[in-house]
Amino acid sequence: MSPHTTRLVRLPRLKVAAVGVTTALALTACGGQAASDSGSDDAPQGVVSKAAAKKIADHYEEVNNKANAAQDEKLLGTVEAGQVYAMDKATYTLFETWPKKEQKAYAKPFSYRDREYVIPRKGTATWFAVRAKSSENTENSVLLVFDKVGGTYKMVLALWADGEEPPKPALDRHGLAEAVDPGTKVGKLAPSDIGAAYADFLETGGKKKGKALTSTEPVENAGKTYQRSSTEGAAGGKATERFFAKTPADPSVYALRTADGGVLALFPAAHKQESLLKESYRSIADLVPNDEQSALGATRGALITDVFEGQGLAELTPKSARITAVDFQHVDAR
Repeated sequence: MSPHTTRLVRLPRLKVAAVGVTTALALTACGGQAASDSGSDDAPQGVVSKAAAKKIADHYEEVNNKANAAQDEKLLGTVEAGQVYAMDKATYTLFETWPKKEQKAYAKPFSYRDREYVIPRKGTATWFAVRAKSSENTENSVLLVFDKVGGTYKMVLALWADGEEPPKPALDRHGLAEAVDPGTKVGKLAPSDIGAAYADFLETGGKKKGKALTSTEPVENAGKTYQRSSTEGAAGGKATERFFAKTPADPSVYALRTADGGVLALFPAAHKQESLLKESYRSIADLVPNDEQSALGATRGALITDVFEGQGLAELTPKSARITAVDFQHVDAR
């Protein structure tokens, strides 16, 4: 992954015959005390020790920097999995479409600083989290999730705080965090429901599952996207534009009890965007993919389908379900 806080979502540049029409959409990004290493025999153990968590994070940092510099997808796959890997593989595919300045910044090595290791008790989870700041971004923190995949710990989610820092996790007297079953409802929604509720704002403007979400900037932006696509369409109104939820590359959801009694959820999200030329224009025009869509496989025609994989951060209490950050990457186009 890159240390940057926001992935820019570039959407289609659509041309009708000899007349160029551009449409674009940007979705806002978009990410306690250290666990104890007590030597006491009767002290509860974490999923991993703090020393082991540090070693895993250090190894990730080293390999990720090498993979980014070489655009080595296979090497990256030794330390990443889940949503992060699905998103970063696409980033490598799109790398050549970026301005040279952005390419240089992405390939620059970075490190995670001011780390706090958030480690659940052994037997309650398979994963742990790291809260940190990047050497390239000292203002916002990132919450990284490492889970065991095929016997090896890999980073699976990485959420940057977008101006609003997430609440501190609840820690017991041994410094261990409390993992929460993602299927457990907190108020109207469970952590595992959040991704679908968010996607409902893109699909329907929040008329169904989205009703349970509290209004926050990411949710409002998704609602605005629905309104714009519904009323304006694409290609200056010559094409329709619709969004559809899809199953994420990795549907795993991670949740923690927070010090204020709520639940912090890190969830995957994904959707398709379909731009379809209206029937009256199909005999005289095509939708033409931009450079990014072409790099992902799209060709000109009456229909272009873009796929986005993403992740989000939400705070749940009995009274509210607040999505505070979302981060999407364009991963496919046909």
